[in-house]
Amino acid sequence: MSLELILTIAALLLILSIIAGKASLQFGLPAPLLFLIIGMLAGSNGPIGIYFDDAWLAQSVGVLALVLILFSGGLGTDWQMIRPVLWTGLILANLGVLISALLVAIAAHLLLQFSILEGFLLGAIISSTDAAAVFAVMRTRDVNLRDNLEGLIELESGSNDPIAVFLTIGLTMVLADPSRSLASLAPLFVLQMTVGGVAGYAMGRLMAITINRAKLQLEGLYPALALGLVLFTYGSTALINGSGFLAVYLAGIVLGNCNFAHKRSLIRFYDGLAWLMQIAMFLVLGLLVYPSRIVPIIGEGLLMSAFLVFVARPIAVFVSLAVSRYDWRAKVMVSWAGLRGAAPIVLATFPLLAGLDRAGMVFNLVFFIVLTSVLIQGTTIAHVARWLGVQQPRPQATFHYPQEFIPQISASSQLVELTVVPGSPACGRAIMELGLPRGALVVLINRSDDSLVPDGTTILEPGDRVLLLAERSALDDVRRVLSNVEI
Repeated sequence: MSLELILTIAALLLILSIIAGKASLQFGLPAPLLFLIIGMLAGSNGPIGIYFDDAWLAQSVGVLALVLILFSGGLGTDWQMIRPVLWTGLILANLGVLISALLVAIAAHLLLQFSILEGFLLGAIISSTDAAAVFAVMRTRDVNLRDNLEGLIELESGSNDPIAVFLTIGLTMVLADPSRSLASLAPLFVLQMTVGGVAGYAMGRLMAITINRAKLQLEGLYPALALGLVLFTYGSTALINGSGFLAVYLAGIVLGNCNFAHKRSLIRFYDGLAWLMQIAMFLVLGLLVYPSRIVPIIGEGLLMSAFLVFVARPIAVFVSLAVSRYDWRAKVMVSWAGLRGAAPIVLATFPLLAGLDRAGMVFNLVFFIVLTSVLIQGTTIAHVARWLGVQQPRPQATFHYPQEFIPQISASSQLVELTVVPGSPACGRAIMELGLPRGALVVLINRSDDSLVPDGTTILEPGDRVLLLAERSALDDVRRVLSNVEI
């Protein structure tokens, strides 16, 4: 095909995926599921019939997409939200994957006549929850969980990819070369996690310093600079035998919780880039799949999918969280929110490219399991949260404002939304009379159905939603001034 035809088809698939993503919110279907289906329909067995069987290219696109999705997820993660669940989340991410993989290995050996090592490989591929799917579903399905469960689930999904990647590659090497032993993988795992963790923290700090000191004349160059730093973080960490996925996710968290120039615009840019990468990844992986090859393994796929969702994942979660403060309802919720997505399909390309005996069957099983996980768990996650009683009502609707028009006092300034409650000393007073500290600015007031751009003489009324821009150092003073204003 000519380049022009390739670009035209790619553009049409992208536009169709965006429309499908919008429709997914209206019909209650997870967007990743629709992206995969569009890719399958466009592939060799679909009505469009685009021939695509390049597993290496699909793997490369998937790895690049995961790098940017993980960085974006880390960039948007509030450290204050994950700090209380940090160790719990890390235990769940690593021990949970290991337990799930071992249980799946036993099931695959008994039900599918896989060898234990082949079953362990299948388990390693499908036992990690997918950051792209979890971020997409949790942030678009109106899920608001109590006890910081959202932070725990998102932390797990972002930090369990490194161990899954390590186990997948390690087991693939062991199966391809029987002279290698599983014991030889242990030192390599410690090295990868240590190097990845150190590199991620260091690069996150370096990114913040570099962006603040770059003093680029064109604002549009900052996202490009950050992109270069992200790709360098992944590539250089992987070259020195570290976990590149862990490094970029940790770098995103560190950078996102630092003060740096053009912070809001960079976060918006990488949020959009993450969605683009998610669409590209699911489309390419959908193209790689031949639905005609999925049909013969539906029975085996249903068995393994049911075992993973209803046996392996719950056992892994309950064991990993055995000493945590969470009750059984919260643990069931964490178990059900363990969505599989494109990451397992990307991992399934490693044994495919290595030419292992059952690599084709493993790939098709993984794809089927991902489809059932996104379809069943992704569509019911909000209902399960309400049924378990772990869903809590969201705060009153926040402002929807064009951020391009919100000024930035400094790199440390942030937006805070406050509600003027009846009986507050702020009621009936002009903004200039409140005695707000320097570095604090009332940007917008939402009153009933109207949005007001205030000045110093604007009188506050009960029920006003006040959008305040303030430097972080001034926030405590603002709260003292507005002591009876609800946050």
